[in-house]
Amino acid sequence: MELSRRITGILAEGSDGWDVFYRARAMVAAGEPVIELTIGEHDIRTDETILAAMGRAARGGATGYAIVPGIPALRRAVAERVEARTGVKTGPENVLITPGGQSALFATHLAVGDPGDRALIVDPYYATYPGTLRSLGLDPVSVKTDPENDFQPRRADIEAVAGGARSLLVNTPNNPTGSIYTRATLEGIAGAVQDHGLWLISDEVYDTQVWEGAHLSPRALPGMAERTLVIGSMSKSHAMTGSRCGWIVADAPVIEHLINLATNTTYGVPGYIQEASVFAFSEGAALEEKVAAPFRRRRDIARSVLAGQNTVRAVPSKGAMYVMLDIRATGLSGEEFANRLLDTHRIAVMPGESFGTCAAGHVRVAMTVDDDRFAAALKTLVAFAGTLA
Repeated sequence: MELSRRITGILAEGSDGWDVFYRARAMVAAGEPVIELTIGEHDIRTDETILAAMGRAARGGATGYAIVPGIPALRRAVAERVEARTGVKTGPENVLITPGGQSALFATHLAVGDPGDRALIVDPYYATYPGTLRSLGLDPVSVKTDPENDFQPRRADIEAVAGGARSLLVNTPNNPTGSIYTRATLEGIAGAVQDHGLWLISDEVYDTQVWEGAHLSPRALPGMAERTLVIGSMSKSHAMTGSRCGWIVADAPVIEHLINLATNTTYGVPGYIQEASVFAFSEGAALEEKVAAPFRRRRDIARSVLAGQNTVRAVPSKGAMYVMLDIRATGLSGEEFANRLLDTHRIAVMPGESFGTCAAGHVRVAMTVDDDRFAAALKTLVAFAGTLA
């Protein structure tokens, strides 16, 4: 018996780029002390007030099937939040609640592409992007960027690969680079997708983690609301990664079709999770700022540690919970550097090559341990790079 080509082809080259992460986890399981700076998992847990609201909802009976599009209170809360933050008129009919951002990523691409279609992604990209597209039978095509331009995609580079494509996926604030797309970058993206008849899928799960400048949703640009599908999530903004509650915002007819998909796939999100999310939104910006504060602090710590040396250069981190470090002066690839750092110092970081070809010679460092351990780990990394250079 043979499995489908679609599922066996999810990992095109036999690896998902997470080998260092899995090695580090195996070391931890064996009792070895490892400082893990790999995945975007908060070192604080979901706020106790949110957990209490979740418990009240569960004990109050919200443990059965929840309505598939999302409970009205949460769809309304997401719509109000999006309209307030972007200025684009948004109602509950523009919102579908999903089991996290990853589910939304899958659903949006299924909505806009058919098997065999080309789907554009910006390189570097979050590690699941190519596999998600392949699992749908789509052909992922990279839009190249470079660190000298802070990994901002240029319109000309989009247009160079746009022929025959159906969609473009962008992510700002960006994982893995920490870049926030400028208005000029987003206007170039908007012009390219309009000229080439592309759908735009905008992954905005880090929109509350902005350290410099401002986040602009491309859905807010002229002519873009009807062709943009926005992905959001409670995971990063409210440290609710395990709760698996996200959303898609799009034109109402698109959402109607996506509801049909959800009815036949996920069948919704648990009601007690949704009610806890409504409560979390009701706590306002103060709670979101509390969740984001450690990463803002550690970004400043990173800048201080990296000052005064030239071996390791940071791509300017303007948002999200990561710093991307250029270690090309060591003569090693990101993968070689990350493996040697793990073996010699028990510090785990993600190779840039895990996120595409454009981040080769870089490593992504997640700012996800307490301040003192983070500073010590980064100092060790810099010193290690110095010995290699």
